[in-house]
Amino acid sequence: MSTPKNSLLFKIFMISFLGIFLSMGMPGCSDKATDPEPEETPAADYLAPLAQTAPTIDGKSDDTCWNNAKWAEINYLWLGSPAVSSDFGGRYKIIWTTNKLYFLVEIVDNVLSDKHSNPLNNYWEDDCLELFIDEDRSGGIHQYSYNAFAYHIALDYRVVDLGPDQKPHEYTDHITAKRSSVGSTHTWEVAMDIYTSAYNDQADTNPKAELKKGKLMGYAVAYCDADGGCNREHFYGSMNIPGSDKNRAWIDASLFGSLLLTD
Repeated sequence: MSTPKNSLLFKIFMISFLGIFLSMGMPGCSDKATDPEPEETPAADYLAPLAQTAPTIDGKSDDTCWNNAKWAEINYLWLGSPAVSSDFGGRYKIIWTTNKLYFLVEIVDNVLSDKHSNPLNNYWEDDCLELFIDEDRSGGIHQYSYNAFAYHIALDYRVVDLGPDQKPHEYTDHITAKRSSVGSTHTWEVAMDIYTSAYNDQADTNPKAELKKGKLMGYAVAYCDADGGCNREHFYGSMNIPGSDKNRAWIDASLFGSLLLTD
């Protein structure tokens, strides 16, 4: 027969043991064990959301798919003198579908100028929207290769870049673009086919990249601003280029920003 003292000690022991057991939790009942780990989004300069319905390319921003994308600035001076706000300002959005990339670009420019009638002659000296794309974000030199593209989109929507023969070529069939204007504000809407570095000017058909969630690409958005003369006064881009020579994105894709396709 136990004494009162022993009985009290036994009760204290049982209460302590039960508390420890409950704090450990019953096997298979812990929520912590079954909660999925949160997905980590890779770091990127721009996160482009998926468009459930592609926008109508009409130079307007009224498609609902644009509402899910965030504005980013075109505010780094790459060449020329700094512009006052009435002379130049720029921002952009990017979205995607499984077969195209889409850009909405808003440019403030008090003078639209195109003095070179030949699209292959000094095309960078006129007002033009310039879109850089490195499909696999491999970086490196692309000046005379298709490691990356530097599409110059003129006011008449003709598209030019340099080819492997070191000569300018038209790539207008890669791009669908339209622009609308209200005063000095010009809205560009662009649909872009995405080709791989295997692109060949001589081929009848060329492979296009597979666009899907999680794809990381190299990109930049820029604008050549001419104010009525035969040369551009300003060249602004979306990325901060290190060093004193800022006009190097047309040569080196390693200077591009990173673009991540999200859902």
